Amino acid sequence: MEIILKEDVEKVGYKDEIVTVRPGFARNYLIPQGLAVVASPSAKKMLEETQRQRAHKEEKVLDEAKGLAAKLAGLKLRIGAKAGENGKIFGSVNTIQIAEALGKQGFDIDRKNITIQGDSIKELGDYTANVRIHKNVAQDVSFEVVGE
Repeated sequence: MEIILKEDVEKVGYKDEIVTVRPGFARNYLIPQGLAVVASPSAKKMLEETQRQRAHKEEKVLDEAKGLAAKLAGLKLRIGAKAGENGKIFGSVNTIQIAEALGKQGFDIDRKNITIQGDSIKELGDYTANVRIHKNVAQDVSFEVVGE
């Protein structure tokens, strides 16, 4: 079933995108939650018109996202964690701590847009996280977990 997404839906698509999903998923979840509408011919025409009007605004947003990605490229974060003598962390480092460290550097990034590459971080060392700034722009940020 073809639908037009009204909002970003993780692992389905982004706002104003026409996607094909299973009919039950669309009827029972996406449409009742207000996340999508059925992609009828009239709805498709309205979508084309709004996309045409929004195209030049989107270019400006994309340029800003690329500029932010360039600033993040050279950034090296330090995240402090309590650790034992053998380098094991009590607990683990998660996206919330990375988002807070980015906030201290002046970057306002939501934790939902950060994914840690690899398994959970339970030891001191250097790691990499992927930060999604825009739907077409993502940047890897390296960070070091140090003992406090």
